Amino acid sequence: MTLKLVVLGDSIAWGQGAAREQDRLAPRLVAALEARDLTVVSRVVAVPGARSRGLAAQVDAALPWGADVAVVVIGANDLTHLEPVGPAVQALSDAVRRLRAGGTEVVVAPAPDLSAVPHVPPFLRDVVRAAAEDLRSRQVAAVLAAGGRVGDPDHRASGAFARDPALFSADRFHPSSAGYAVIADAVLPAVLAATLDAAWRR
Repeated sequence: MTLKLVVLGDSIAWGQGAAREQDRLAPRLVAALEARDLTVVSRVVAVPGARSRGLAAQVDAALPWGADVAVVVIGANDLTHLEPVGPAVQALSDAVRRLRAGGTEVVVAPAPDLSAVPHVPPFLRDVVRAAAEDLRSRQVAAVLAAGGRVGDPDHRASGAFARDPALFSADRFHPSSAGYAVIADAVLPAVLAATLDAAWRR
């Protein structure tokens, strides 16, 4: 079986900040799956700067390929651009439902805790954290209702970024290569579960 993996979402899904292409999220996930004796091909349709409302066009690009598993990373730009939460969550829900209807297992890594970003002033961190938690909790509920899985359900990646500034790249916003290793490790259990379901479906 050759597993088809597609990655949708924003600059984190795309891999901005990684020092090398192989350090980005998609190649790291492919490597982890291949280490488990799977044959994997991947595509990245993510767009740096994307917000949830941009997912519809990415799903349009992904569906004809017939991916077995989709990984969606979205939410950071909705937070930084103060996008209304309701429409953002609905756009994510619609994307998950469309991918599932097309026969693709879906794993979503929801909004990160941007209060860990180094250049966020200390007096704003509580506000930023609350906004991220609100968006994330609503994303999680919508993803599960739409038949998707949640990657990093215990916030492990956000906790690691809060503790270690070296996980950020030079722009102090996007992950570094080390940061992408943390993210890939956090979402991998859900990706593996999705892979098993995709294999059973075949």
